[in-house]
Amino acid sequence: AAVREGRTVYDNIKKVISWTLPTNAGEALTIILALFLGMALPITAVQILWVNLITAVTLGLALAFEPSEPGTMRRPPRPRQEPLLSGSLIWQIAFVSMLFLAAVFGIYAYATDAGYPLPLAQTMAMNMLVVLEILYLFYIRNLHGPSLTWAAAKGTGVVWASVVTVTTAQVAITYLPPLQRIFGTQAVPLLDGLLILGTGLVFFALIEIEKQMRLALRRA
Repeated sequence: AAVREGRTVYDNIKKVISWTLPTNAGEALTIILALFLGMALPITAVQILWVNLITAVTLGLALAFEPSEPGTMRRPPRPRQEPLLSGSLIWQIAFVSMLFLAAVFGIYAYATDAGYPLPLAQTMAMNMLVVLEILYLFYIRNLHGPSLTWAAAKGTGVVWASVVTVTTAQVAITYLPPLQRIFGTQAVPLLDGLLILGTGLVFFALIEIEKQMRLALRRA
């Protein structure tokens, strides 16, 4: 029981790191790219504050309560000198960060090219970021196995409470006029909302395919 708990705690630490670093890196890279291209910021300062203090903290804390993954006790012991940030984890962080950049900046570029007002383009970029964070949360819950299983999708009470809280709050700041004035947001049209969700599903498919390939190579 002690070994199982130790492995679970270690896995959860890796999950929190694996979730936090790419989400923050993708957000930062989007801002940096916009600055290099001389564009307006895809996400405003107050929106960044919202994402980092409310959304990211709520979702990230849910990973601390994750139960043991299936097969935890069948895995061989990890090498004593193995670093927390292994080569495969660094690759995963870099890969996911670039996908975050492509999705968030892509949605922002689409909105600006379509002639949308800047506040609406920024709102769409912020919502794209939050959708990616939610989907990545379900992905990162299973470091050693597939994410497309019923057990993985079912999640835990803490995970779903966090997702419902974040989703409700995000809908509120996007569509409620008093919060729109505070956060500089505009209501996202239905079709554009579906585009954001569809882009998120493509993102999830890509990272899941990469995981399956990486796990297959590890087993070979």
